[in-house]
Amino acid sequence: MRAVVVTWNGAHLLPACLDSLLAQHVPGGMETLVVDNGSTDGTVALLAERYPTVTVVEAGRNLGFAGGAARGTEGFDGEFVVLLNNDARFEPGAVAALVAHARRPGAERVGAVTATVLLDEDRRPPRVNSTGLEVTRRGTGQDRDWLVPRGQESRAEQVFGFCGAAALLRVAALREVGTFDPWLFLYYEDTDLSWRLRAAGWDVHHEPAAVALHRHAASSDAGSPLFRYQNTRNSLVVVGRHAPAAVLARSWGRQVLGAVRAALAAGLRDPLVRARVRGLRDAARRLPRTLQERRRIWAGAAVPRAEVARLLVAPPRGGRA
Repeated sequence: MRAVVVTWNGAHLLPACLDSLLAQHVPGGMETLVVDNGSTDGTVALLAERYPTVTVVEAGRNLGFAGGAARGTEGFDGEFVVLLNNDARFEPGAVAALVAHARRPGAERVGAVTATVLLDEDRRPPRVNSTGLEVTRRGTGQDRDWLVPRGQESRAEQVFGFCGAAALLRVAALREVGTFDPWLFLYYEDTDLSWRLRAAGWDVHHEPAAVALHRHAASSDAGSPLFRYQNTRNSLVVVGRHAPAAVLARSWGRQVLGAVRAALAAGLRDPLVRARVRGLRDAARRLPRTLQERRRIWAGAAVPRAEVARLLVAPPRGGRA
């Protein structure tokens, strides 16, 4: 099996991440591979000096998480691939717990097992970052159990999708549905792949015993124009590819209304407002291609869209989604 870490200018984050992976005990062993997206902070030198057993793929440019994860998983012929963010670290036994879950009797159609991801912070009890991905009936993706105190998280094993920060993917499922879409670059790439797994009849499970600690947004700024642009654009593209028409309409309405409200509050010159508008524009320009992908993916789906849509959840109160 293989563990994949995607990094860009994350030399300060990698030691904790890689040390946690190299300390995992997995039957049959595990290759650790780092995809470096053209870092300029000495990442490659650090890897050569301190981690000679780690395989390094130098992309030469920033492919985003989606492109880097695709590069790291493509062509691998092992049984499983484990993903871990460069700003996260596994607790002991986490990978073994993910593998054991995927290999247990009856789990042959489990395409992904998502870990329990806790926020890496000095708080007792720790707060949950994610126990998998949910998609709301307004089309947004969200982390299940976000900010819930440890011990109070959901007990349901079945979850709509996996969180790309820490998860195991079955290579047979990737061969069937494809890997991450590099075009998405950053954000919603795990939601998109989860939709495709569901359409092909693969399940996604949560494994409570597999724990990762995540320095949330340490490798990307969730308040930046880049985040706002990618989040706006990609959410609309992924919903356009997969969700029922009513969800698609609500998603576009929510995004347009959000952009109008932001513009009225901060003005059209505000960088975040401009990023929202560009995201809407680019999603609209891409709509014909998105609808072609929608027809192709779901025309031969093993599970009808309406059945997958039964897994969608109500938006949180207060409209965070």
